[in-house]
Parts: sequence; C-alpha cells; structure tokens
Amino acid sequence: MRRATITRKTAETAISVELNLDGTGQYDNQTGVGFFDHMLDQLSRHSLIDMTIRAEGDLHIDDHHTVEDTGIAIGQALVAALGDKKGIRRYGECHLPMDDAQVRAALDLSARPFLIWNVDFTAPKIGTFDTELVREFFQALATHGGITLHIDQIHGFNAHHVAEAAFKAVARALRIAVETDPRKADAIPSTKGAL
Repeated sequence: MRRATITRKTAETAISVELNLDGTGQYDNQTGVGFFDHMLDQLSRHSLIDMTIRAEGDLHIDDHHTVEDTGIAIGQALVAALGDKKGIRRYGECHLPMDDAQVRAALDLSARPFLIWNVDFTAPKIGTFDTELVREFFQALATHGGITLHIDQIHGFNAHHVAEAAFKAVARALRIAVETDPRKADAIPSTKGAL
C-alpha cells in the first residue's frame, strides 16, 4: 500500500501527516490557518491523495512556521509513500483555469528538488493569510518531496483565485505523476534504473 505517516516536532510546530496515494481525495486537514486548510483540501481533492493533517504551531507569531513545516512534512510523506517509485508515471502537468486566473504546473518526481516560481500576487494578504506563504509552502514541498516543480501564472488578478489555481494545478499534476503506468508498472521510470 502506498501510504505514509510522518510526524514532525520542533520548538515551533508539531505536525502529523497521513497520506494514501491510492485514495479518492478524502481529507481532514486542521492546521489552525483557515485559508491554508482550504488550500490543503484542494490539494487532496484534486490529486485524489487522501490526506489527514494536524498542525499546532506558533500562530501567535504568524503563520509562517506552520505553513512551511506542513509543506516539509507532506514532502517527506510523499517520498515515504512512493518508495522506490517503481511503476509511477513520474511526470505531470496541468493548466488550471479559475475565473480570472490561469496557472500552469509541471512537475517531475525526480528526487532532484527545484522550484521555479513565476507567480505575482496583487495583494499581500488573502484575508489574514500572507500571500508570500504560498511560495514558502511549495518551496518546502518541492525540497522535501524531491520534486522538480514549475509553477507559472499565465494570468489572473484576484489573489484568492491565483493561489487556489496554483494549489489545484499542482494537485492535478501530482495526480498524474503518482499514478501507476499500466505499460511499465514493474519498472522505475528512468534510464538510470533509480530515482
């Protein structure tokens, strides 16, 4: 079963993440950061990866540590659930429209982390949520998930729509990448023989 549970505890946060890569997109995410929970729900629902996330963080300071550390834990859980990556498609991409916004995500589960981020928010906050934390989340996810991740905003002016389109685009790309390739279900998708 392609499942994993990761717990991460620091002086700033206590995070637990449970993932099932072969799920149906069921989620139960509680981080104490409302907008972020909404984005994590989108990530689960549109990737079809079941997620249960609990986070307790130093929210009296700000949301930064909670958001970043959750990204770290999800990345670590992805690596654990994927194992040797035998049979996966490895690559995924999506152009995601959401009202005024369109965001393109392309990724490679290569074990070579890299983030290309071409997204400009028109507002510093979405409600009380700092928009710069969207990038921080994806940086942590890419780094600790071993993901080459490109996220490009094609257009969009509503910050909520742009952020949500980014999460949904990454979710859809991830859904493709973690799926089993029926033509090569017994092979690691690399000429190196390892990822």
